[in-house]
Amino acid sequence: MPNEFYHKLSGGIATGIGSTPFKDAAAALEMIKKHLPLIPHWPQLPQRGIQEGLIFQAFRCLVDTGLLTVCGDEAKFDTAAHNWPERLTAFYTICLAAEQGAVEAMERFAFGSDAAAGFHAFVDDLKADPAAARFIKGQVVGPLTMGFQLKDGDGNLAFYDDELRDLVVRTLALHASWQCGRLAEVGLPVILFIDDPTVAAYGTHAHITLTKEMILESLDQVIGVIHQRRALVGIHSCDATDWSLLFATGTDIVSFDAHSFSESMICYPAELQAFLERGSRIAWGIVPTSEAAFAETEGTLLSRLYRLWDRLVELGVDRELLLRQSLITPACGTGLLSEELAERIYNLTAEVSATVMAKGL
Repeated sequence: MPNEFYHKLSGGIATGIGSTPFKDAAAALEMIKKHLPLIPHWPQLPQRGIQEGLIFQAFRCLVDTGLLTVCGDEAKFDTAAHNWPERLTAFYTICLAAEQGAVEAMERFAFGSDAAAGFHAFVDDLKADPAAARFIKGQVVGPLTMGFQLKDGDGNLAFYDDELRDLVVRTLALHASWQCGRLAEVGLPVILFIDDPTVAAYGTHAHITLTKEMILESLDQVIGVIHQRRALVGIHSCDATDWSLLFATGTDIVSFDAHSFSESMICYPAELQAFLERGSRIAWGIVPTSEAAFAETEGTLLSRLYRLWDRLVELGVDRELLLRQSLITPACGTGLLSEELAERIYNLTAEVSATVMAKGL
């Protein structure tokens, strides 16, 4: 993490995960700026249609070069096409040009014109008036999640094919680079989260051939490109997983559902301590992204968070590091919830954050 950004990430500072239930970008931005003024994020708007899905937003160049065919809500690599090698050559030619700084080539990895209304509105709004923002946050789908959603012509998961996995990772890395460049136009430090809940597949019987090396190599390739853009990186998973795996990447922030899966973090106190000692952060998703949020209050959530921190301290994690290097977030996105519930979740996030920032432990 770049040293010049340390002082701006105050302990307990709040941000969101990404998706919101609105169809109108202005309404989503109003909620975000109201409750998360220090680290606003661009709103994903999945209620507008499948084109706003995080996976569909990222693979435009694969479609344009004919490598990926989209049919409804499914996308497959057309590996049986007679001119597949020529399509690969076209794609990698664009990649090389983009990596060497060609603006036109980099634009091939941008969002499609109808795929991210919230992103474009967010950048324009923050460029006009950043208000109290210290950082701005974006998000990109992770390589495992995308690689498990996309398949080859026979229905096999793309992530398990070396060639297809490379296509996925390169696409995401260059899309992330493009996104960082556009967000940087606001003039504030950028945080980009890699949303990859599919890392939870690691270690399960159904995915016994999924190796640690495959995961680390894929994530670190995307992380490295984001760091080249002088942006901070977070990895978000809203499911329980082997957190030591994510701590072993080069990420600056690990984001998790601390409301439903706090026990999973307690299993890795030594790895968590080492992660914090290198200056990295944990984003504690303590606010549930479900109807349970209506039954919670600032007080109940703070009690839950402090109990979790107390247990980690008992296991050897430094209390000061836990506080100083914490972010407060919702457990996950709110794109499938009601607008009323999303507002409640963002309000609770703001309240918990304010107390942690002001009073600490």
